Amino acid sequence: MSRLPLRTPESAPDAARPLVERVIANNGFLPNLVAVLANAPVALETYLTVGEINGRASLALAEREVVQITAASLHGCEFCVSGHSALALKKAGLPPATVQALQLRGHTGDARLDALADFTRAVIAARGNVGDGELADFRRAGFDDAQALEVVLGVSLATLCNFANNLARNDINPELQPFRPGVFQS
Repeated sequence: MSRLPLRTPESAPDAARPLVERVIANNGFLPNLVAVLANAPVALETYLTVGEINGRASLALAEREVVQITAASLHGCEFCVSGHSALALKKAGLPPATVQALQLRGHTGDARLDALADFTRAVIAARGNVGDGELADFRRAGFDDAQALEVVLGVSLATLCNFANNLARNDINPELQPFRPGVFQS
């Protein structure tokens, strides 16, 4: 059970209501993350705006989901691991074995995705101050400097979501339960 109120379109502050309704229309349900963020309309607006901006990054959808699953796993946010695993499978077309490896912080067998996950972990661990070798490895995998900054963007988005879920201790919505780490099977 969440430690913070889970808002609905009816109970959300006025400034958050249209945003909550938009999320429901797009997803078919109200994720508990959004229901909690609705307590602070600016936090919900930031999440949605940064998410839209992140969606315009040059990293492919599958690559953006690698960043999100990797960050959520490191931040201990099972809710976001589950939600982004669902997106990685359903919308980004990542193979189930790849998603499961990411959930478990393992290697996927795809050199490019593994380099991206390794770089994401390095960005988080070093608070952006990655070593020259880590940046060189990322570049050797075919990524450029703009994409290095897009990883930082993805980590910033993940941090907002992961930390909000961890603060609230949100339950995972039933729609996302099948994608939980340890439950999801490739």
